[in-house]
Amino acid sequence: MTRAPDSASALPGAPPPALPVPPATGRLLVLATVFVCAACGLVYELELVALGSYLIGDSVTQASVVLSVMVFAMGVGSLLAKRLRIRAAVAFGGVEAVLALLGGLSAMALHACFAWFGQPRFVLVAYALAIGVLIGAEVPLLMTLIQRVRRQDPGGAVADLFAADYVGALAGGLAFPFVLLPWLGQLSSALITGAVNATAGCALVLYLFRHDLSRRARWALFAANATVLALLALAALLSAPFERAARDAVYGSEVRVAQTTDVQEIVLAAGEDGTVELYLDGQLRVDSADERRYHGALMRPALAAPDSRRRVLVLGGGDGLAAREALRHADVAEVTVVEMDPALSRLAAEDPRLSRLNEHAYGDPRLRVVHAEAFDWLRRSAPRERYDVIVSDLPGPRNTGSTKLYSQEFYGLAGRALADGGRLAVHAASWAGSGSESGAGAGGGAGAEAEDEAGAVAGPGSGDTAHSLWTVAATVRAAGLTPCTYEAGDSDDRWGFVLAARRPLALTLPPGAGLLAAPPEAADLTPSTLLHPRYTE
Repeated sequence: MTRAPDSASALPGAPPPALPVPPATGRLLVLATVFVCAACGLVYELELVALGSYLIGDSVTQASVVLSVMVFAMGVGSLLAKRLRIRAAVAFGGVEAVLALLGGLSAMALHACFAWFGQPRFVLVAYALAIGVLIGAEVPLLMTLIQRVRRQDPGGAVADLFAADYVGALAGGLAFPFVLLPWLGQLSSALITGAVNATAGCALVLYLFRHDLSRRARWALFAANATVLALLALAALLSAPFERAARDAVYGSEVRVAQTTDVQEIVLAAGEDGTVELYLDGQLRVDSADERRYHGALMRPALAAPDSRRRVLVLGGGDGLAAREALRHADVAEVTVVEMDPALSRLAAEDPRLSRLNEHAYGDPRLRVVHAEAFDWLRRSAPRERYDVIVSDLPGPRNTGSTKLYSQEFYGLAGRALADGGRLAVHAASWAGSGSESGAGAGGGAGAEAEDEAGAVAGPGSGDTAHSLWTVAATVRAAGLTPCTYEAGDSDDRWGFVLAARRPLALTLPPGAGLLAAPPEAADLTPSTLLHPRYTE
Protein backbone atom coordinates (compact mmCIF):
# COMPACT_ATOMS: atom_id res chain seq x y z
CA MET A 1 0.00 0.00 0.00
CA THR A 2 1.37 3.38 -0.95
CA ARG A 3 1.19 6.31 1.45
CA ALA A 4 0.62 9.93 0.69
CA PRO A 5 3.77 11.96 1.15
CA ASP A 6 4.04 14.43 4.00
CA SER A 7 3.51 17.30 1.62
CA ALA A 8 0.03 16.07 0.73
CA SER A 9 -1.40 17.05 4.09
CA ALA A 10 -2.03 20.62 3.10
CA LEU A 11 -2.17 20.85 -0.66
CA PRO A 12 -5.24 22.76 -1.88
CA GLY A 13 -7.85 20.33 -3.13
CA ALA A 14 -5.99 17.32 -1.73
CA PRO A 15 -8.19 14.28 -1.08
CA PRO A 16 -9.30 13.68 2.50
CA PRO A 17 -6.86 11.47 4.41
CA ALA A 18 -7.72 7.93 5.39
CA LEU A 19 -8.97 8.73 8.88
CA PRO A 20 -9.27 6.03 11.53
CA VAL A 21 -12.60 7.58 12.62
CA PRO A 22 -15.58 9.17 10.84
CA PRO A 23 -15.05 12.79 9.73
CA ALA A 24 -17.42 14.16 12.39
CA THR A 25 -15.45 12.41 15.12
CA GLY A 26 -12.17 13.54 13.58
CA ARG A 27 -13.38 17.14 13.53
CA LEU A 28 -14.36 16.83 17.19
CA LEU A 29 -10.90 15.51 18.05
CA VAL A 30 -9.24 18.46 16.30
CA LEU A 31 -11.45 20.94 18.17
CA ALA A 32 -10.73 19.16 21.47
CA THR A 33 -7.01 19.52 20.76
CA VAL A 34 -7.54 23.20 19.98
CA PHE A 35 -9.25 23.53 23.37
CA VAL A 36 -6.36 21.84 25.21
CA CYS A 37 -3.64 23.76 23.37
CA ALA A 38 -5.40 27.09 23.96
CA ALA A 39 -5.71 26.33 27.67
CA CYS A 40 -2.01 25.43 27.86
CA GLY A 41 -1.02 28.53 25.90
CA LEU A 42 -2.87 30.85 28.27
CA VAL A 43 -1.34 29.10 31.27
CA TYR A 44 2.10 29.83 29.80
CA GLU A 45 1.16 33.50 29.38
CA LEU A 46 -0.15 33.81 32.93
CA GLU A 47 2.87 31.94 34.25
CA LEU A 48 5.19 34.48 32.64
CA VAL A 49 3.14 37.41 33.95
CA ALA A 50 3.11 35.95 37.47
CA LEU A 51 6.83 35.18 37.39
CA GLY A 52 7.64 38.65 36.07
CA SER A 53 5.61 40.30 38.84
CA TYR A 54 7.01 38.03 41.54
CA LEU A 55 10.68 38.07 40.54
CA ILE A 56 10.97 41.59 39.14
CA GLY A 57 8.05 43.50 40.65
CA ASP A 58 5.73 46.17 39.21
CA SER A 59 2.96 43.90 37.96
CA VAL A 60 1.51 46.48 35.57
CA THR A 61 4.79 46.85 33.69
CA GLN A 62 5.53 43.12 33.59
CA ALA A 63 2.00 42.22 32.43
CA SER A 64 2.11 44.92 29.76
CA VAL A 65 5.52 43.81 28.48
CA VAL A 66 4.71 40.08 28.46
CA LEU A 67 1.29 40.40 26.86
CA SER A 68 2.29 42.97 24.24
CA VAL A 69 5.39 41.00 23.24
CA MET A 70 3.40 37.76 23.06
CA VAL A 71 0.63 39.29 20.92
CA PHE A 72 3.25 40.70 18.55
CA ALA A 73 5.05 37.34 18.45
CA MET A 74 1.77 35.52 17.73
CA GLY A 75 1.38 37.63 14.61
CA VAL A 76 4.91 36.75 13.57
CA GLY A 77 4.23 33.07 14.25
CA SER A 78 1.08 33.15 12.11
CA LEU A 79 3.07 34.55 9.19
CA LEU A 80 5.86 32.01 9.59
CA ALA A 81 3.33 29.15 9.74
CA LYS A 82 2.25 29.89 6.17
CA ARG A 83 5.42 28.15 5.00
CA LEU A 84 4.64 25.10 7.16
CA ARG A 85 1.08 24.48 5.95
CA ILE A 86 2.31 22.19 3.19
CA ARG A 87 3.27 19.73 5.97
CA ALA A 88 0.68 20.81 8.48
CA ALA A 89 0.43 17.59 10.49
CA VAL A 90 4.11 17.03 11.19
CA ALA A 91 4.67 20.78 11.60
CA PHE A 92 1.91 21.01 14.20
CA GLY A 93 3.34 18.06 16.12
CA GLY A 94 6.79 19.65 16.10
CA VAL A 95 5.49 23.06 17.17
CA GLU A 96 3.63 21.54 20.11
CA ALA A 97 6.71 19.60 21.21
CA VAL A 98 8.89 22.73 21.25
CA LEU A 99 6.14 24.79 22.88
CA ALA A 100 5.64 22.17 25.57
CA LEU A 101 9.36 22.08 26.32
CA LEU A 102 9.78 25.86 26.49
CA GLY A 103 6.56 26.49 28.41
CA GLY A 104 7.06 23.58 30.78
CA LEU A 105 10.57 24.69 31.72
CA SER A 106 9.78 28.42 31.80
CA ALA A 107 9.35 28.64 35.58
CA MET A 108 12.60 26.78 36.24
CA ALA A 109 14.54 28.84 33.72
CA LEU A 110 13.34 32.19 35.08
CA HIS A 111 13.91 31.13 38.70
CA ALA A 112 17.42 29.98 37.80
CA CYS A 113 18.21 33.29 36.09
CA PHE A 114 16.89 35.20 39.10
CA ALA A 115 18.75 33.11 41.67
CA TRP A 116 22.13 32.87 40.01
CA PHE A 117 22.35 35.71 37.50
CA GLY A 118 20.13 38.51 38.82
CA GLN A 119 16.81 39.85 37.57
CA PRO A 120 15.68 37.90 34.47
CA ARG A 121 14.23 40.76 32.43
CA PHE A 122 15.78 39.78 29.10
CA VAL A 123 15.02 36.09 29.62
CA LEU A 124 11.39 36.97 30.40
CA VAL A 125 11.08 38.94 27.14
CA ALA A 126 12.84 36.16 25.18
CA TYR A 127 10.46 33.56 26.58
CA ALA A 128 7.44 35.73 25.80
CA LEU A 129 8.69 36.17 22.25
CA ALA A 130 9.45 32.48 21.65
CA ILE A 131 6.23 31.16 23.21
CA GLY A 132 4.20 33.79 21.37
CA VAL A 133 5.66 32.75 18.01
CA LEU A 134 4.81 29.10 18.67
CA ILE A 135 1.28 29.86 19.85
CA GLY A 136 0.72 32.05 16.81
CA ALA A 137 1.79 29.22 14.52
CA GLU A 138 -0.87 26.87 15.93
CA VAL A 139 -3.96 28.44 14.39
CA PRO A 140 -2.95 28.37 10.69
CA LEU A 141 -1.79 24.76 11.06
CA LEU A 142 -4.95 23.70 12.88
CA MET A 143 -7.05 25.49 10.27
CA THR A 144 -5.37 23.37 7.60
CA LEU A 145 -5.86 20.17 9.59
CA ILE A 146 -9.54 20.76 10.31
CA GLN A 147 -10.13 21.37 6.62
CA ARG A 148 -8.33 18.10 5.85
CA VAL A 149 -10.75 16.23 8.08
CA ARG A 150 -13.86 17.61 6.44
CA ARG A 151 -14.06 20.33 3.83
CA GLN A 152 -16.32 23.22 4.88
CA ASP A 153 -16.62 26.89 4.11
CA PRO A 154 -13.67 28.88 5.50
CA GLY A 155 -15.93 31.12 7.59
CA GLY A 156 -17.50 28.17 9.40
CA ALA A 157 -14.12 26.53 9.97
CA VAL A 158 -12.68 29.74 11.43
CA ALA A 159 -15.72 30.16 13.70
CA ASP A 160 -15.42 26.60 15.03
CA LEU A 161 -11.68 26.91 15.51
CA PHE A 162 -11.80 30.20 17.38
CA ALA A 163 -14.76 29.11 19.50
CA ALA A 164 -12.75 26.12 20.75
CA ASP A 165 -9.68 28.34 21.15
CA TYR A 166 -11.48 30.98 23.25
CA VAL A 167 -13.25 28.43 25.44
CA GLY A 168 -9.94 26.67 26.04
CA ALA A 169 -8.36 30.01 26.96
CA LEU A 170 -11.14 30.56 29.47
CA ALA A 171 -10.49 27.15 31.03
CA GLY A 172 -6.75 27.78 31.24
CA GLY A 173 -7.24 31.28 32.62
CA LEU A 174 -9.48 30.02 35.42
CA ALA A 175 -7.43 26.91 36.15
CA PHE A 176 -4.17 28.81 36.68
CA PRO A 177 -5.12 31.01 39.69
CA PHE A 178 -7.71 28.71 41.25
CA VAL A 179 -6.30 25.22 40.70
CA LEU A 180 -2.76 25.05 39.35
CA LEU A 181 -1.01 27.79 41.31
CA PRO A 182 -2.50 27.12 44.78
CA TRP A 183 -2.39 23.32 44.49
CA LEU A 184 0.80 22.71 42.53
CA GLY A 185 2.89 25.86 42.69
CA GLN A 186 4.71 27.58 39.85
CA LEU A 187 7.22 24.90 38.94
CA SER A 188 4.85 21.92 38.90
CA SER A 189 2.09 23.91 37.17
CA ALA A 190 4.36 24.74 34.25
CA LEU A 191 5.76 21.20 34.01
CA ILE A 192 2.35 19.51 34.06
CA THR A 193 0.97 21.99 31.54
CA GLY A 194 3.88 21.22 29.23
CA ALA A 195 3.29 17.49 29.55
CA VAL A 196 -0.41 17.86 28.71
CA ASN A 197 0.45 20.10 25.76
CA ALA A 198 2.97 17.65 24.29
CA THR A 199 0.66 14.67 24.78
CA ALA A 200 -2.33 16.35 23.14
CA GLY A 201 -0.39 17.54 20.09
CA CYS A 202 1.43 14.28 19.55
CA ALA A 203 -1.67 12.12 20.07
CA LEU A 204 -3.71 14.07 17.54
CA VAL A 205 -1.11 13.83 14.81
CA LEU A 206 -0.02 10.23 15.37
CA TYR A 207 -3.59 8.94 15.70
CA LEU A 208 -5.75 11.03 13.40
CA PHE A 209 -3.24 12.05 10.73
CA ARG A 210 -0.81 9.15 10.82
CA HIS A 211 -1.47 8.34 7.16
CA ASP A 212 -0.31 11.86 6.24
CA LEU A 213 3.15 11.11 7.65
CA SER A 214 5.87 8.86 6.36
CA ARG A 215 7.14 6.14 8.63
CA ARG A 216 10.30 8.14 9.32
CA ALA A 217 8.28 11.28 10.16
CA ARG A 218 6.05 9.33 12.57
CA TRP A 219 9.02 7.90 14.43
CA ALA A 220 10.79 11.25 14.50
CA LEU A 221 7.70 12.96 15.91
CA PHE A 222 7.20 10.21 18.47
CA ALA A 223 10.85 10.37 19.55
CA ALA A 224 10.76 14.17 19.84
CA ASN A 225 7.67 14.19 22.04
CA ALA A 226 8.93 11.26 24.12
CA THR A 227 12.14 13.21 24.71
CA VAL A 228 10.15 16.28 25.74
CA LEU A 229 8.05 14.25 28.18
CA ALA A 230 11.17 12.59 29.58
CA LEU A 231 12.84 15.97 30.12
CA LEU A 232 9.75 17.36 31.82
CA ALA A 233 9.51 14.27 34.03
CA LEU A 234 13.19 14.61 34.94
CA ALA A 235 12.65 18.27 35.75
CA ALA A 236 9.71 17.31 37.96
CA LEU A 237 11.90 14.83 39.86
CA LEU A 238 14.58 17.48 40.31
CA SER A 239 12.16 20.32 41.15
CA ALA A 240 12.48 19.93 44.93
CA PRO A 241 16.31 20.00 45.03
CA PHE A 242 16.30 22.74 42.38
CA GLU A 243 13.97 24.85 44.51
CA ARG A 244 16.17 24.35 47.56
CA ALA A 245 19.30 25.25 45.63
CA ALA A 246 17.69 28.36 44.14
CA ARG A 247 16.38 29.39 47.54
CA ASP A 248 19.81 28.94 49.09
CA ALA A 249 21.34 31.02 46.29
CA VAL A 250 18.91 33.85 47.06
CA TYR A 251 18.55 33.65 50.83
CA GLY A 252 21.68 31.79 51.94
CA SER A 253 21.99 28.31 53.38
CA GLU A 254 20.31 29.03 56.72
CA VAL A 255 16.67 28.85 55.60
CA ARG A 256 14.57 27.43 58.43
CA VAL A 257 11.05 27.92 57.06
CA ALA A 258 9.91 28.23 53.44
CA GLN A 259 6.26 28.07 52.50
CA THR A 260 3.97 29.43 49.81
CA THR A 261 0.58 30.56 51.05
CA ASP A 262 -2.49 31.86 49.25
CA VAL A 263 -1.08 35.37 49.77
CA GLN A 264 2.69 35.21 49.40
CA GLU A 265 5.90 33.22 49.76
CA ILE A 266 7.31 33.26 53.30
CA VAL A 267 10.96 32.47 53.95
CA LEU A 268 12.53 32.62 57.40
CA ALA A 269 16.32 32.42 57.62
CA ALA A 270 18.05 32.15 60.98
CA GLY A 271 21.74 31.85 61.77
CA GLU A 272 23.46 30.04 64.59
CA ASP A 273 24.38 33.43 66.06
CA GLY A 274 20.70 34.24 66.61
CA THR A 275 20.18 36.48 63.58
CA VAL A 276 16.74 36.28 62.00
CA GLU A 277 15.70 37.40 58.51
CA LEU A 278 12.14 37.25 57.22
CA TYR A 279 11.46 37.48 53.47
CA LEU A 280 8.02 38.00 51.97
CA ASP A 281 7.76 37.39 48.22
CA GLY A 282 11.52 37.63 47.95
CA GLN A 283 11.76 41.00 49.72
CA LEU A 284 13.57 41.34 53.06
CA ARG A 285 10.95 42.51 55.54
CA VAL A 286 12.64 41.80 58.89
CA ASP A 287 16.32 41.80 59.75
CA SER A 288 17.06 41.30 63.43
CA ALA A 289 20.24 43.37 63.02
CA ASP A 290 18.29 46.61 62.58
CA GLU A 291 14.58 45.91 63.03
CA ARG A 292 14.52 47.44 66.53
CA ARG A 293 15.72 50.75 65.13
CA TYR A 294 13.12 50.59 62.39
CA HIS A 295 10.16 49.61 64.56
CA GLY A 296 11.22 52.00 67.30
CA ALA A 297 11.32 54.88 64.81
CA LEU A 298 7.95 53.84 63.37
CA MET A 299 6.12 53.37 66.68
CA ARG A 300 7.62 55.65 69.33
CA PRO A 301 6.64 59.04 67.88
CA ALA A 302 3.07 57.80 67.42
CA LEU A 303 2.99 56.45 70.99
CA ALA A 304 4.69 59.47 72.55
CA ALA A 305 1.49 60.92 74.12
CA PRO A 306 0.70 58.82 77.24
CA ASP A 307 -2.89 60.10 77.40
CA SER A 308 -3.61 59.10 73.79
CA ARG A 309 -2.44 55.54 73.16
CA ARG A 310 -4.93 53.22 74.82
CA ARG A 311 -6.16 51.66 71.56
CA VAL A 312 -3.57 50.90 68.86
CA LEU A 313 -4.25 49.62 65.35
CA VAL A 314 -1.43 48.03 63.32
CA LEU A 315 -2.17 47.57 59.61
CA GLY A 316 0.07 44.77 58.39
CA GLY A 317 2.77 43.87 60.88
CA GLY A 318 1.89 40.18 61.04
CA ASP A 319 5.41 39.51 62.33
CA GLY A 320 4.31 40.99 65.68
CA LEU A 321 7.24 43.41 65.91
CA ALA A 322 5.24 46.64 65.70
CA ALA A 323 2.79 45.19 68.21
CA ARG A 324 5.73 44.42 70.50
CA GLU A 325 6.62 48.13 70.67
CA ALA A 326 3.04 49.06 71.58
CA LEU A 327 2.61 46.30 74.17
CA ARG A 328 5.66 47.53 76.08
CA HIS A 329 3.50 50.42 77.35
CA ALA A 330 1.41 49.37 80.34
CA ASP A 331 -1.26 51.98 79.57
CA VAL A 332 -1.96 50.47 76.13
CA ALA A 333 -5.22 48.59 76.65
CA GLU A 334 -5.62 46.95 73.24
CA VAL A 335 -3.55 46.34 70.12
CA THR A 336 -5.35 45.19 66.96
CA VAL A 337 -3.23 43.71 64.16
CA VAL A 338 -4.87 43.48 60.73
CA GLU A 339 -2.83 40.90 58.81
CA MET A 340 -3.95 39.44 55.48
CA ASP A 341 -1.95 36.20 55.71
CA PRO A 342 -2.90 33.85 58.58
CA ALA A 343 0.23 31.80 57.93
CA LEU A 344 2.47 34.77 58.75
CA SER A 345 0.79 35.52 62.06
CA ARG A 346 0.82 31.81 62.90
CA LEU A 347 4.57 31.68 62.17
CA ALA A 348 5.16 34.76 64.33
CA ALA A 349 3.26 33.15 67.18
CA GLU A 350 4.71 29.65 66.97
CA ASP A 351 8.23 29.83 65.56
CA PRO A 352 10.66 30.09 68.50
CA ARG A 353 13.06 32.40 66.68
CA LEU A 354 10.47 34.87 65.46
CA SER A 355 8.38 34.76 68.63
CA ARG A 356 11.52 35.45 70.67
CA LEU A 357 12.19 38.47 68.46
CA ASN A 358 8.66 39.85 68.94
CA GLU A 359 8.89 39.08 72.68
CA HIS A 360 5.92 36.69 72.47
CA ALA A 361 3.54 39.47 71.51
CA TYR A 362 0.97 36.95 70.32
CA GLY A 363 0.74 35.56 73.83
CA ASP A 364 -0.29 38.93 75.29
CA PRO A 365 -4.05 39.02 76.08
CA ARG A 366 -4.20 42.64 74.91
CA LEU A 367 -3.38 41.60 71.33
CA ARG A 368 -6.24 40.97 68.89
CA VAL A 369 -5.49 39.61 65.41
CA VAL A 370 -7.80 40.12 62.45
CA HIS A 371 -7.06 38.26 59.23
CA ALA A 372 -8.29 40.58 56.50
CA GLU A 373 -7.10 42.89 53.74
CA ALA A 374 -6.35 46.24 55.36
CA PHE A 375 -8.26 48.45 52.91
CA ASP A 376 -11.45 46.38 52.99
CA TRP A 377 -11.29 45.97 56.76
CA LEU A 378 -10.91 49.72 57.29
CA ARG A 379 -13.84 50.40 54.98
CA ARG A 380 -16.05 48.08 57.05
CA SER A 381 -14.85 49.12 60.50
CA ALA A 382 -13.86 52.79 60.18
CA PRO A 383 -17.41 54.14 60.75
CA ARG A 384 -17.67 52.42 64.15
CA GLU A 385 -14.12 51.79 65.40
CA ARG A 386 -11.87 54.53 66.85
CA TYR A 387 -8.18 54.18 67.60
CA ASP A 388 -5.74 56.47 69.36
CA VAL A 389 -2.82 55.31 67.22
CA ILE A 390 -2.92 53.79 63.74
CA VAL A 391 0.31 52.45 62.25
CA SER A 392 0.73 51.40 58.60
CA ASP A 393 3.47 48.77 58.62
CA LEU A 394 2.94 47.54 55.07
CA PRO A 395 5.32 46.45 52.32
CA GLY A 396 5.83 48.80 49.41
CA PRO A 397 3.42 48.43 46.49
CA ARG A 398 5.09 45.94 44.14
CA ASN A 399 1.81 45.35 42.33
CA THR A 400 -1.38 47.22 41.59
CA GLY A 401 -3.23 45.44 44.39
CA SER A 402 -1.05 47.06 47.05
CA THR A 403 -0.84 50.58 45.63
CA LYS A 404 -4.29 51.27 47.07
CA LEU A 405 -2.74 50.93 50.54
CA TYR A 406 -0.85 54.17 49.80
CA SER A 407 -3.78 56.06 48.27
CA GLN A 408 -5.77 59.08 49.40
CA GLU A 409 -8.80 56.83 49.85
CA PHE A 410 -6.87 54.54 52.20
CA TYR A 411 -5.56 57.39 54.35
CA GLY A 412 -9.04 58.90 54.36
CA LEU A 413 -10.43 55.68 55.85
CA ALA A 414 -7.60 55.63 58.39
CA GLY A 415 -8.40 59.23 59.31
CA ARG A 416 -12.04 58.31 59.92
CA ALA A 417 -10.89 55.60 62.33
CA LEU A 418 -8.70 58.00 64.35
CA ALA A 419 -9.99 59.12 67.72
CA ASP A 420 -9.78 62.80 68.71
CA GLY A 421 -6.12 63.62 69.10
CA GLY A 422 -5.15 60.33 67.42
CA ARG A 423 -2.01 59.84 65.30
CA LEU A 424 -1.30 58.00 62.05
CA ALA A 425 2.23 56.69 61.37
CA VAL A 426 3.30 55.47 57.92
CA HIS A 427 6.52 53.92 56.66
CA ALA A 428 6.96 55.86 53.42
CA ALA A 429 10.43 55.13 51.99
CA SER A 430 13.74 53.31 52.40
CA TRP A 431 17.15 54.17 51.03
CA ALA A 432 20.82 53.40 51.46
CA GLY A 433 22.71 55.69 53.81
CA SER A 434 25.48 57.99 52.73
CA GLY A 435 28.06 56.28 54.88
CA SER A 436 28.72 59.38 56.97
CA GLU A 437 27.42 60.41 60.33
CA SER A 438 25.47 63.61 60.76
CA GLY A 439 24.99 65.80 63.77
CA ALA A 440 23.27 64.82 66.98
CA GLY A 441 19.58 64.22 66.65
CA ALA A 442 19.68 64.03 62.88
CA GLY A 443 20.95 60.49 62.36
CA GLY A 444 22.92 59.33 59.33
CA GLY A 445 22.33 61.27 56.16
CA ALA A 446 21.27 60.26 52.66
CA GLY A 447 22.17 62.33 49.68
CA ALA A 448 23.03 65.99 50.19
CA GLU A 449 21.55 66.89 53.55
CA ALA A 450 21.50 70.27 55.25
CA GLU A 451 19.79 71.51 58.36
CA ASP A 452 17.38 74.39 57.92
CA GLU A 453 16.73 77.12 60.45
CA ALA A 454 14.24 74.96 62.35
CA GLY A 455 16.73 72.14 62.75
CA ALA A 456 15.05 69.91 60.17
CA VAL A 457 17.11 67.85 57.78
CA ALA A 458 16.65 68.09 54.04
CA GLY A 459 15.14 65.06 52.37
CA PRO A 460 16.76 61.96 50.92
CA GLY A 461 17.89 63.58 47.73
CA SER A 462 16.04 63.04 44.46
CA GLY A 463 14.72 60.12 42.48
CA ASP A 464 12.28 57.39 43.39
CA THR A 465 13.00 57.50 47.13
CA ALA A 466 12.29 61.20 47.45
CA HIS A 467 9.27 60.88 45.19
CA SER A 468 7.76 58.09 47.30
CA LEU A 469 8.33 59.90 50.61
CA TRP A 470 6.90 63.24 49.57
CA THR A 471 4.07 61.64 47.59
CA VAL A 472 2.95 59.83 50.73
CA ALA A 473 3.10 63.11 52.66
CA ALA A 474 1.10 64.90 49.95
CA THR A 475 -1.46 62.07 49.88
CA VAL A 476 -1.90 62.11 53.66
CA ARG A 477 -2.40 65.88 53.51
CA ALA A 478 -5.01 65.48 50.76
CA ALA A 479 -6.87 63.03 53.01
CA GLY A 480 -7.43 65.83 55.54
CA LEU A 481 -4.56 65.13 57.93
CA THR A 482 -1.57 67.30 58.81
CA PRO A 483 1.67 65.38 58.15
CA CYS A 484 5.23 65.81 59.29
CA THR A 485 8.14 63.76 57.95
CA TYR A 486 11.20 62.34 59.64
CA GLU A 487 13.99 59.85 58.99
CA ALA A 488 15.83 57.28 61.08
CA GLY A 489 18.43 54.55 60.64
CA ASP A 490 22.18 54.40 60.33
CA SER A 491 24.85 55.00 57.72
CA ASP A 492 23.92 51.81 55.86
CA ASP A 493 20.13 51.90 55.77
CA ARG A 494 17.70 54.69 56.46
CA TRP A 495 13.92 54.95 56.46
CA GLY A 496 11.53 57.80 55.88
CA PHE A 497 8.30 58.10 57.89
CA VAL A 498 5.20 60.26 57.90
CA LEU A 499 3.39 61.05 61.16
CA ALA A 500 0.02 62.75 60.82
CA ALA A 501 -2.94 63.95 62.86
CA ARG A 502 -5.99 66.13 62.34
CA ARG A 503 -4.19 69.06 63.93
CA PRO A 504 -0.48 70.02 63.92
CA LEU A 505 1.38 68.05 66.55
CA ALA A 506 4.60 68.24 68.45
CA LEU A 507 6.95 65.52 67.27
CA THR A 508 9.03 63.57 69.79
CA LEU A 509 11.69 61.58 67.97
CA PRO A 510 13.80 58.68 69.25
CA PRO A 511 17.61 58.94 69.27
CA GLY A 512 19.12 58.81 65.81
CA ALA A 513 16.03 60.22 64.09
CA GLY A 514 15.62 63.65 62.56
CA LEU A 515 12.97 65.83 60.98
CA LEU A 516 12.89 66.10 57.20
CA ALA A 517 12.17 69.38 55.46
CA ALA A 518 10.27 69.10 52.19
CA PRO A 519 12.16 70.31 49.13
CA PRO A 520 10.48 72.97 46.95
CA GLU A 521 9.47 70.44 44.31
CA ALA A 522 7.43 68.47 46.88
CA ALA A 523 4.78 71.21 46.79
CA ASP A 524 3.97 70.27 43.18
CA LEU A 525 3.41 66.56 43.81
CA THR A 526 -0.07 65.21 43.10
CA PRO A 527 -1.57 62.86 45.72
CA SER A 528 -1.87 59.17 44.92
CA THR A 529 -5.40 57.89 44.36
CA LEU A 530 -6.98 54.59 43.39
CA LEU A 531 -7.33 55.74 39.79
CA HIS A 532 -3.92 57.46 39.64
CA PRO A 533 -1.39 55.60 41.79
CA ARG A 534 1.72 57.78 41.92
CA TYR A 535 3.65 56.07 44.68
CA THR A 536 7.09 54.88 43.59
CA GLU A 537 8.74 52.33 45.85
